[in-house]
Amino acid sequence: MEKQLGVVGEGIPQPSRPRVASRSRMGMVAGTILAALWFTLHHLDVSSHKTGLTVVDKVQKCAIDNLHEDLYFLEPAKPITPEEFISRHDRLAKALAASGIDAFVLEPGYTFQYYGNISQVDWEPWEPEERPFLMLVLPETSSTGEVTAKTAFLSPHFEEGRVRMLGIPSREPELDIVIWEEHWNPYTTLMGSHLFKDLGRTPKIMMDEEIRDYIVRGLDSAGFDTVGLNAAVELVRQTKSPAEVELIRAVNTGTVEAVRKMRPCLVPGLTENQVTDILNNALLSIGFSLFFNIVLFEEHGALPHGGFVTGWKELTHETMVVIDVGAHYLGYSSDICRSFFIDPPKTSSCHGGILAAIKRIFGFGGQAQEAEWQPSDPKLHAEKLQVWQIVLDAQTAAAEAFKPNATAASIDIAARGVIEDAGYGYGFTHRLGHGIGIKAHESPYLNKFNTEVLLQPGMTFTNEPGIYLENHFGVRHEDIYLVTETDVAELLSGPRAKGPYEP
Repeated sequence: MEKQLGVVGEGIPQPSRPRVASRSRMGMVAGTILAALWFTLHHLDVSSHKTGLTVVDKVQKCAIDNLHEDLYFLEPAKPITPEEFISRHDRLAKALAASGIDAFVLEPGYTFQYYGNISQVDWEPWEPEERPFLMLVLPETSSTGEVTAKTAFLSPHFEEGRVRMLGIPSREPELDIVIWEEHWNPYTTLMGSHLFKDLGRTPKIMMDEEIRDYIVRGLDSAGFDTVGLNAAVELVRQTKSPAEVELIRAVNTGTVEAVRKMRPCLVPGLTENQVTDILNNALLSIGFSLFFNIVLFEEHGALPHGGFVTGWKELTHETMVVIDVGAHYLGYSSDICRSFFIDPPKTSSCHGGILAAIKRIFGFGGQAQEAEWQPSDPKLHAEKLQVWQIVLDAQTAAAEAFKPNATAASIDIAARGVIEDAGYGYGFTHRLGHGIGIKAHESPYLNKFNTEVLLQPGMTFTNEPGIYLENHFGVRHEDIYLVTETDVAELLSGPRAKGPYEP
């Protein structure tokens, strides 16, 4: 009779079960604790979202709070006084008289604002339209030879009351307005007015650079001899008064501070558009009005002003961020640029500390410290750091070249030489800078062929070298400098950048 089969292995000697090693048991316990800890911390994070604040909300609050910690840059800035506007008229009149010009003609725009009181907060915008509304500044010479300005206006009759409400500074108790009816020729009306009828010769009038062509042609057809701007007249606006310098300093330093105080708040995952909005709101929170804001990540920054499809790219710890931004404050403009990284990732003191302690207790990693963050492409990251420093060195060279009577070209050449010597000359694709004041881009312009313009004390400039490596990244540093009587230019945009983590 066959022996019936029993349970598998029955009757077969079984090896004794080995004891679980203490380290393995500890590993199992550690794994359980780590899993529980992850679950707890995860739910703590989720519960924080119950406050209703999104990541963008938190970053926004952080940026504004940081910026408002110290608004030192606003204190010295005061509105331009009526007396200074009249002084501008007189300086212009002297330049006109020296040039043999009978009147300077301008229409609504930046130059009109410069001579027509931009500091009043209730300024009513007057956009250029088809009906000519012109401001004229005429030099008058007294019996003693002193040259002063007479201001007058050409306005449609139905707009006369509106013109008088603008509060334009003038020596006369009432503005001198030449009115024209809608069925009249405004240009022949001006020629036949009291301003020119007793001149005894063809009036020679200078046109502002912003005036529209059809107005110039209309004045020509009425018999005026129209001419373009000359250097003496341009110098009036190019030379900034102490009050203007403080306004330029305030708006540019404030704009730099807004970028600088926002940077530590930025986190991975934010898009270019979101960072743009966050910075805009920070600027608005200190009373600045928005002008432009170009936020570019990584290869998008390889085009100095970006492209029409930017805005969607997300921020990472490896992203080279380029922010070119301008704002207005009391009528004056900022135009600055910063290039930087956000802070590298680090383990938080709470979560990371607990996890690190558990790892040490159970022998994971011994006494070794947490490994420092490393970029995914060390070679590319190293080049970013190198280019960042080259651009800063180029900016330093240009800053040292801002001296009275230096040519505008020499400033550009000083910066360009540094970049070319480093082998990146092909990547510096624009001029070094431009004048700045009530308008972000004013003359003179700093390019390597502008050898005719000589720098004068009181001129203010952007200093903005850059290197742009298409399809990879770009770097630009931009600050504002004042040419002084000495050989040392004055920085008007606060402390310069110190490094890619300290812009």
